[in-house]
Amino acid sequence: MNTKKPYLHRVLGLILFATLIVNQGCQKSFLNVPPQATPPVVTFWKTADDATKAVNAAYANLHEYTNIAFASIAVESVGSDEAEKGSDPNDATFINDFDTFTATSTEGQISDFWGGEYKTINLANQVLDNVPGINMDASLKARYLAEVKFIRAYAYFRLVRAFGDVPLRLHVPKNATEFNIPRAPKAQVWAAIETDLTDAATVLPQNYGSADIGRITKGAALALHAKAALYQKKWADVVTFTNQVMGLGYSLFPNFEQQFRTTNKNNSESIFEIQVEKVPGNPAASNSQYSQFQGVRGIPAGGYGFNVPTTDLLNEFEPGDPRKNGTIIFRGSTTAEGDVIPEVGVPNPMYNYKAYVPFNLFDPNYPQGCQQDKIVLRYADVLLMNAEANNELGNTAPALVSLELVRARARQGDITILPRVIITDPAALRTAIYHERKVELAMEFDRYFDVIRQGRGTAVFGIKGWKANKNEVWPIPQNEIDLSAGVLTQNPGY
Repeated sequence: MNTKKPYLHRVLGLILFATLIVNQGCQKSFLNVPPQATPPVVTFWKTADDATKAVNAAYANLHEYTNIAFASIAVESVGSDEAEKGSDPNDATFINDFDTFTATSTEGQISDFWGGEYKTINLANQVLDNVPGINMDASLKARYLAEVKFIRAYAYFRLVRAFGDVPLRLHVPKNATEFNIPRAPKAQVWAAIETDLTDAATVLPQNYGSADIGRITKGAALALHAKAALYQKKWADVVTFTNQVMGLGYSLFPNFEQQFRTTNKNNSESIFEIQVEKVPGNPAASNSQYSQFQGVRGIPAGGYGFNVPTTDLLNEFEPGDPRKNGTIIFRGSTTAEGDVIPEVGVPNPMYNYKAYVPFNLFDPNYPQGCQQDKIVLRYADVLLMNAEANNELGNTAPALVSLELVRARARQGDITILPRVIITDPAALRTAIYHERKVELAMEFDRYFDVIRQGRGTAVFGIKGWKANKNEVWPIPQNEIDLSAGVLTQNPGY
């Protein structure tokens, strides 16, 4: 766990792509190798420094465009009832196809998402295949391997919930036969994810020194393992892993809205967030577009205005719930940081506050919001997973305790809002927990898959065109099927 905010660990290192080493950027505490000094692959994988560069490359790739921007918005968010395309009506109209479930296998964002995750997997596999042979400190080597096992598991987690069965590649292919492999059953993919996370949690430290804050921890591996178990309805495992995380010292950040601000990166609630940084003199390395794509449109310091909250989400908040104003930026309002959002020139009535970066940090020579980390796992999610799993097991008392912790932070001591949930009926408590997940984790790219794993796709998304036995997953990219000469098969209904 990282409760301090000293010198943040930033991962803007070298990117390994396929079998070549190419320069991605630099970070403060790691080597900055200019492109012309890029070593040929035959001289790489020799030293501990090579291992460090390769692991940093895997981290850096997490904030690459296909991992964190348009493709993620399309595949992981816009299909839900909490978000819609936003931006200018005529800009990127293809995103609407994800909102109406008319996206086809040739849609570019589907291909980008698939490619982005397999690039992540490739970088992790290169480390896992090559670093074991390097003569270096054994404990550091073990930690590096554990870190990239988490990264690989995270990529497969995103793939399996988006596509179902996917090719399972656990090594760098050595020939054409190994490269062109069929889709593995999703149960096999989930098993590989769990193996990686079990291995990682055994090795990873609970926290780091100041120079390495932001790296993957034991808590991150356990939390993602709990989430993988949640999607498989392994309720006892969810309770086991969340209980372990709850014993590691994390705590809910006192101010809901402030936990997402750049001044509070890696706070007491953050379990894992994708690290980004504005690198002085290097706009190309300051390349996270997570915030830029979702920032308030029509303001130079804002952004492109995609992935905006819906009226459905707005109406889900209970009267007085302060999380509403910590989740949604309203046109015509002033943010807690003092930025005025005008009524005129701003095309959308609402924007994602969690992706917002205060306007005084804007530099016209850099992408808007390039300082904003992407939070992947936070403690509130762990508590809500614990509540849900305990309720499914009939353990009402601990379920209510975890649920109340989240609601208590939200109400900020005002007992007139968000009353305690006192429910003993499992079905009614399930509904309350689902509601709490929707308002607490809103606009964090979980809602769409939450509804599907809960078996409520038709009830919640049917009005938008969602169809059972088809839209539980997105189509496999047609270009990947074509490249495989038919080895890859398409999902039913596409």
